[in-house]
Amino acid sequence: MTLLSRLRSELAPEQLITDRQRLRTYECDGLAHYKVVPAVVVLPRSAAQVAAVVRACAEERVPFVARGSGTGLSGGALPHADGVLIVTSQLRDILAVRPADERAVVQPGVINLQVTQAATPHGYYYAPDPSSQQICSIGGNVAENSGGAHCLKYGFTTNHVTGLQVVTPDGDLVRLGGAAPDTPGYDLLGAFVGSEGTLGVATEVTVRLTRLPETVRTLLAAFPSTDQAGAATSAIIAAGVVPAAIEMMDALSIEAAEAAVHCGYPAGAGAVLIVELDGPAAEVDAQFDEVSRLCTDNGAFETRVAADDTERQLIWRGRKSAFAAVGRISPDYIVQDGVIPRTALPTVLRRINEVAAEHGVRVANVFHAGDGNLHPLVLFDDDVPGEAGRAETVSGAILDLCIEHGGSITGEHGVGVDKARYMPRMFTDDDLDTMQLVRCAFDPDGIANPGKVFPTPRLCGERPGRHRGAHPLQEAGVAEVF
Repeated sequence: MTLLSRLRSELAPEQLITDRQRLRTYECDGLAHYKVVPAVVVLPRSAAQVAAVVRACAEERVPFVARGSGTGLSGGALPHADGVLIVTSQLRDILAVRPADERAVVQPGVINLQVTQAATPHGYYYAPDPSSQQICSIGGNVAENSGGAHCLKYGFTTNHVTGLQVVTPDGDLVRLGGAAPDTPGYDLLGAFVGSEGTLGVATEVTVRLTRLPETVRTLLAAFPSTDQAGAATSAIIAAGVVPAAIEMMDALSIEAAEAAVHCGYPAGAGAVLIVELDGPAAEVDAQFDEVSRLCTDNGAFETRVAADDTERQLIWRGRKSAFAAVGRISPDYIVQDGVIPRTALPTVLRRINEVAAEHGVRVANVFHAGDGNLHPLVLFDDDVPGEAGRAETVSGAILDLCIEHGGSITGEHGVGVDKARYMPRMFTDDDLDTMQLVRCAFDPDGIANPGKVFPTPRLCGERPGRHRGAHPLQEAGVAEVF
């Protein structure tokens, strides 16, 4: 029996897509720079169906890729041309909200913001809040270890997932972790979160709920330059204040946000900081006075304080819309993602602008300043010959700057297919071999989201370490040595 016949026996006709035009709907994720039309798309409605599909793929040695809402920005959900794309968007039930345990159990297709909406009547919310939280799914958040504006204080997805039901690459349904804060033994849960679909498919997620804070106060501070805004960020953290969020936007990203959503940020600002504090009222009030003073001391020429939740949402509106808003000022752009120490913010931002000017492109900076997670948006026009290439060069140079200053090539968008070639710049051969051994322990046949994360995937039967001669995948023309 062929794979397609097996899939037809397991799924209803409307759950199986083979028409070429319909398949093109799934040819990329949020990073449209890379496009591959999958051979087959399946839309399972249960964990058992996911397991049946993966088991069939394993037995037929056919690659598969899991996809949630498709909002990823690293090509992590890019399909395989000869493989099956498993779309989890129909697994969208919130199975339980348990405020007494501070837990919720959800399927992977549940939208991030829906978890908070379900928990709020009980006095809780789900802390990780990517800018795409109105459309991104929990399964994708788990795959990429997504963060968000409030990850400075509350951490990334990995800090809020306590248990998973997972379909392994051979089609078995297993559980990792549970409702307890920690489970004994190897941290397989920690290995899975952020593995970008290379270790299997999550079909159920147990998440930690956070108590709604007593008080939330939000401040918008406008500065003449990113240097001063960066200095204010460092000063706030150095003072022992850990806000829920510190976000920065430069002049170009402010221009885009104004064009898109008319957020009304202070005119003439070279940069703005959005600082949000939450917690007990007495503590927040004391910290707020300190933050206001530090912003003023570091050059803020205007500060605004949200008087109520409506004004708070208005302040956040510009930041939350920034990525999409850049489309108002540039026909094409690359969303980059890297991390640097907070103290390096002024130096790195200056250098980014210099590199952009050297190559004749513009870069809009909008990012999580509190933890040094940069999101430079490299602007270009693909219709102008050479601009796309220059934008790619600048994008790579930004990652080199992050590494040079002790940072990382990704903070929350993942490696995917987009950054795989940069992995050897950050990790040694031994590092990469060790990572591959973990991957091979889960997926010895290499069928789970192949071609992602690692630049030159080693065959799982190979002994790790340095090798002579061409790698078999290089000889086959499906991998490149960097």
